[in-house]
Amino acid sequence: MRDPDSPGPASPRVQLHRHPERARYDRKTVDAILDEALICHLGVVMDGEPLVLPTGFGRVGDTLYLHGAATNRSLAAALDGVCITVTHVDGLVLARSAFGHSMNFRSVVVRGRARAVTDPEERRAALMAVVEHGIPGRWAEVRQPSAKEIEITTVIAVDLAECSAKVRSGPPLDPVADHHLPVWAGEVPLRLVAGAPRPDPQLAEGIDLPPSVAEVRRRFPGPTPAGA
Repeated sequence: MRDPDSPGPASPRVQLHRHPERARYDRKTVDAILDEALICHLGVVMDGEPLVLPTGFGRVGDTLYLHGAATNRSLAAALDGVCITVTHVDGLVLARSAFGHSMNFRSVVVRGRARAVTDPEERRAALMAVVEHGIPGRWAEVRQPSAKEIEITTVIAVDLAECSAKVRSGPPLDPVADHHLPVWAGEVPLRLVAGAPRPDPQLAEGIDLPPSVAEVRRRFPGPTPAGA
């Protein structure tokens, strides 16, 4: 079993060749990037052609869980091979030359073969992980899925044995020869911000905001008011 904190890639399939200095192979970094992402992109081959779809997911230890309708063909295709990616754009990098522009980002690539989750307890735990991934604490606040809802849902699991992260941060990498140019250069940070919650028009009276919504707002805070 490979050491998850190993400084090297698990396999050539996840080794970074372009800007290898930005590679991160330790699981601490990989897990942090995965856990902060709200969606992933699922890449599979269907009918001989590539297909990439955005989808929700959840992580439990060394496993990623994804779910969808029982008729979802992309999840079935993942059993033959899958590539899952997540990306955070942390900022725009403005250089002095058009060619030098970039982005600051954190990304993860996971490769492997998915397995179908058939054990009832693991299926329920996987569905809970997907809900809790985006909205921690929400599972305990809502109606639990019925046997019928679970029956019509496909759940797949992808092991994190083959994964790598890539991270870029910092200012533009302009050549020294461009430093004298009268062009503004630097970084414009970006982040996801939670807005004010909007109640369902059909919401019964007297229902307060639950702790899970407050947690989402803490996770994605807005700008601090001037003078605060």
